Amino acid sequence: MPASKSSESPACGCTASDKRVVQPHKAALLNRLKRVEGQVRGVANMVDEDRYCVDILMQVNAIKSAMNAIALQLLEDHVNGCVKRDILAGQGDEVIQELMTLVRRLG
Repeated sequence: MPASKSSESPACGCTASDKRVVQPHKAALLNRLKRVEGQVRGVANMVDEDRYCVDILMQVNAIKSAMNAIALQLLEDHVNGCVKRDILAGQGDEVIQELMTLVRRLG
């Protein structure tokens, strides 16, 4: 996004100048991240307590699933906010390229 745009979009809260975003689902995302943080601490305790590998792996898988859900929410918000705004503003090629690079990395 070019630095010349300085307005903030109410839909996504994007600010092109510093790429800061007011997250539309901030409270829910933070709650999910706190739960994941607790799960990670739980897995650390399981390892420390020499728990059964399968039980630990199941918890690790639950953490991965939770993080994937967080990533999907962020991606959805980004597409519906920042990407949509930039396409409508004529910045489609740049934002689509950035989005595709992101999707490849997430895959």
